[in-house]
This record gives sequence, C-alpha cells and structure tokens, in this order.
Amino acid sequence: MNKKITIYQVLPRLFGNTKTNCKPYGTLQENGVGKFEDFTPKALQSIRDLGITHIWYTGIIQHAKTTSYETFGIPDDHPTLIKGRAGSPYAIKNYYDVDPDLAIDVNKRMGEFMALIDRAHESGLKTIIDFVPNHVFRQYKSHKNNFGDNDDVTKAFDAQNNFYYLPGQEFELPEDINWLEEIKNELPKTPYKEIPAKVTGNDQFTNHPGRNDWYETIKLNYGVDYENNKACHFDPVPDTWNKMLDILLFWAGKNVDGFRCDMAEMVPVEFWGWAIKQVKDAFPEILFIAEIYNPFEYHNYIKRGGFDFIYDKIGLYDTLKNILVKNISARTITNCWQVLDGIDAHMLRFIENHDEIRLASAAFAGDPKAAIPAMTVSATLNTGPAMIYFGQEVGEPAQEASGFSGNNGRTTIYDYFHVPEHQKWMNDGKFDGGKLSADQHKLRQFYQKLLHLCQRNEAISQGRFYDLMWANTDDLIFDRDKIYSYLRFTQNQQLLFVVNFDRHNTKKLTIKIPEHAFGEMGLNNIHNFQIKELLWNKIDLNFSRDQVFEQGIEMEIGPWDAYIFEVVKPPRASSQA
Repeated sequence: MNKKITIYQVLPRLFGNTKTNCKPYGTLQENGVGKFEDFTPKALQSIRDLGITHIWYTGIIQHAKTTSYETFGIPDDHPTLIKGRAGSPYAIKNYYDVDPDLAIDVNKRMGEFMALIDRAHESGLKTIIDFVPNHVFRQYKSHKNNFGDNDDVTKAFDAQNNFYYLPGQEFELPEDINWLEEIKNELPKTPYKEIPAKVTGNDQFTNHPGRNDWYETIKLNYGVDYENNKACHFDPVPDTWNKMLDILLFWAGKNVDGFRCDMAEMVPVEFWGWAIKQVKDAFPEILFIAEIYNPFEYHNYIKRGGFDFIYDKIGLYDTLKNILVKNISARTITNCWQVLDGIDAHMLRFIENHDEIRLASAAFAGDPKAAIPAMTVSATLNTGPAMIYFGQEVGEPAQEASGFSGNNGRTTIYDYFHVPEHQKWMNDGKFDGGKLSADQHKLRQFYQKLLHLCQRNEAISQGRFYDLMWANTDDLIFDRDKIYSYLRFTQNQQLLFVVNFDRHNTKKLTIKIPEHAFGEMGLNNIHNFQIKELLWNKIDLNFSRDQVFEQGIEMEIGPWDAYIFEVVKPPRASSQA
C-alpha cells in the first residue's frame, strides 16, 4: 500500500532551544538557539511515532543574520537590511552553505547537517528543505556560481543578467524600520550602499521599497522582461536557469528527499518544467512542492511545471479558517474540491505553517481543540499530503512578543526565541512530553491517531472521494452549516467521515447515503452493514441498505468533534440481499 505523505514542518533554530526566559530582540547568546544535533534519534523517533513520514526543515540554507561568523570566513551582513536578529530564512546569502547558527562546530556545519539527514533516514523519515528561487539577500555571495558577477549593470534588463537593475539610481532603505531602534547602538558607521539599485524581491521596480516589502532581498531574473509586457526570453537558456539547476542538483546530491519551493509562482513555469525534469532524471524519487496562491495557475504548475504537490491555502485552509472564525457554512468545503477540477490528489493541506496564525492563538480559534474537525478534514479529504507545524500537536498559541515578529499569533521566523508549549514536549531533551498537561497529551494523541489512520487505511491514502452534502439537504435532521460528511473508499475499504464544526453544541443528525454512492463503492449487492468508529473507538452502528437510502443513519456528535467510521460487511455467505 502506498502510504500517505505526512509532513512535520520545523524551524531548527527554535526546535531544540531550551531557553525559557527569552526577551524580545534578544541575541543568540541571550535567548539561545537550536542545533542540528537537537534532532536526536529519540526526537526523530518520537516524530516518526506521531505518524510523520517527512520533516521539512525550514531555514537550513545560509541566510542573513546579525550574529557574526566573520572569524569562520562568513562575511557579516549589514544589519539595516536584516529583519530581526536571526533574520528571515528566506533571505538567502549563500545557496551552497548551511546556517552556522545550527552547528556545534561551525567549521563542520555541512557535515552536521548531513549527519542529521542520515539520522532521519535511519528513523524512517525523509528530509525536505526550502528552495528559494525568486530572490536572494541583497549581499548574497557564494564561492560557486555567484549571482551578478557577469551582469551588465548598465541595462535594466538583459536575459543573461541574474538581476534586474535601476540604472542611475541608488538603493534607499525604508525610513520607518522600527526595529532598528533596538540596535541603533550596534549599527556600523558605514551605511549600506547599492548603486545601481536592484529590483526588490517582491517585484518592486523601485529604488525605495516600503517597510512591508521584501526590502532585504533582490529579485532574480529568469529571462522575463517585466517592464515590456513580461516578454519571455528563454532561448538561449538564461544564465539564472543554469545556476538554479546546479543548486537543486547540489542539494539533491546531499541526500535531500524533497524541496518546498518558496513562492514558486513568481518564477516562470517554463523554468520549472525544464529544471524539475532534469532533477528527477537524476533523482527519480525526489519531491517538489510549490507554494502557490493563485488557483488559476495550479494546473499549469502541475502539468507543465512538473510539481508533485501544491499548497492548498487559498482553497481549503482559508475555508476551514472561515468556518471556525467567521462561522461561514461547512457546506462551503464542497466548493474547495469542485474548483480543483480533478487535481485534488496534488494538494498539500494544513491548518498551520510558519506563515499562518497558530490555531490556538486568540487571533484564530483560541483553542487547539478546533483541530479535531479542521485537521480531520484537512488530512483526509483526499490522498495528497497532510502537514502539521511543530508545536501544533500540543497547542502552541504563540502568544508572546518575540521582537521583529511582534505579537501576531505566529511563531517567529525572524528572532532568536522559544516555543513554550513545544518545550514542554521536548522536556529538556527527553522528547517524552513529560511536562505536558493532560489536555495536551490528549491533543497529541488525537494527532497521532489521525495521522496513523491516514497511513494505515488505504481508503485515505489511495481511495476515491464522495461528498455526501448533496444527499443531505433537510436542515431539520442535518445541520449543513455545522456538519460536513463524506466518504473515502477503495475496492477493499469504505470509510464514512462526519465532522461537527459547532464549537458549543452537540448535534443530533441523520445521514443519508444515496444509492449512487453504494454503487460507486461496489456495495449494491450487500443488504446489512455495521460501521465501526476508528478515531475514538466510541460507537458502532448497524443499518440496512434500504434504511440508509430512505431514513438515514441516526447519530449524535459532540462539539468540535469528528468520527471516522469503517464499513464492516457481514460474512459473504449472508451478505446477499
């Protein structure tokens, strides 16, 4: 049986940090930092036992920061360009190196990362890292294939340039970068100079980006002339294409198992089709995951670009969030799969990641138990990957001000800081949950049971999907605003899902399964059934085929709850109608 991919996103900088008394804008020495070696065999096995198949390590590749490693031959970065003391993991300063923060011995940092990959593989876990193709840190410098060295900087655009330029203009930082007040006594006397100015990462063709722009980064040039109707110049192959392919092959050669491609839609699909094919020719099992927020481009980046999976943020994530926060109807989930037009299996689904507000945050649901209905749907709606973000499984609310990130309900990606509820599971390196509360243990057990069900049940990992909402339109016996129900099935297994998004109320309901669904599942010739609940092992129900067509199955489901029923067929000799 093909296992469903389940991904655990983690920021190594924070994962193993044991400091509990962290201060906003604290330095590495003050607030501490996680290391590659914090992912011990015990830690990795505990993640594997949670039901995880892949770990996405965010912030592996060397990126800009205020901490100095100049004595190790790593150039310092100008602090006015950096967001937070630890810096954004997406402001890459050298694609061919790893973050020195994460090493015990900085001189052996690559070897320490390779050892982590080996430990993960020994634990049965595969490794995903970020590939950041759209932009680099403004002071990017690599010993190999350095960007911009051969650019003609007198031209705003040239297909063989690595960057876009604003000839005759000097780069100007935003004036209102508030956090620089925190380090004003540490700023160098020499200001950052960039002449001519390069175009900023989020397509800002100005020498003076704003504070909310990606001002610390430079846009890479893939041969698209943005200021001339986005004319494409792909023949001959642009220099940037060849350099980025080499970077992908470099990391694939380090035994990385997949790439999460940051802002993939900002890079032309033609590049992806060209590059992914060549990487997969050399490494056939490697995965490519695209961060894309334009649903109109999904098919394009799958079919022409060659991506295996695409973020389902705009569709299912936003819908589940709106059901939980804005009380929109649960029936809107139906539209999420309908608009995908057959590419559901390519969608990677989640209810948390580093960009989004924590589910337990007051700015979102305010209670981690909201994960029970939301994560059940997210993980089981189709065969594509399910993802969780470290700390999610123990209800981390991200409720402290960390520095540059402020207090916005997100775990910081810019600061040296801690993740308090995650630290309780980590338990000073024991990774046994020894400091978790009883409720946190129950929550983690829910995630563990759900993720294991995803892997052990072929109806979830390989099966077809059947939405039951169209067959249940009587709001007196089925509250379609709060209840969502569907089937997942193969020839060998049939599952019924019922979830309740009502935060406060138990729901009594009657679910009808239409004759058409029985035909699709190959069960037309069977008269009597039993369904056994798998998630909580709470209830078993018996019914006949005629009953479920006409009257439906009666049940009761608690607030913010979910049931996963397996259809148990009677012995073959007595199964004929």
